[in-house]
Amino acid sequence: MDLQTRKIEFVQKFLKLQNEEVISQFESLLKNKSSRKSPTITPMSIEELNSRIDKSELDFKNGKFKTSSELLKKYK
Repeated sequence: MDLQTRKIEFVQKFLKLQNEEVISQFESLLKNKSSRKSPTITPMSIEELNSRIDKSELDFKNGKFKTSSELLKKYK
């Protein structure tokens, strides 16, 4: 189900609500979510990127990694 369909279904269910307390909770949730600032993303420097690459390669050589099948097993 795409986002637009989910939003429409949500609004239709919301309009059917009769409980004022539940509506107040939704209002509060919406206010809290919309007032938060999105985190600022700053690009990493070339030095930091190279450092991360070096550490990752060292971890791989030392066997400190998980295969994709191991990760899939964990989250099934």
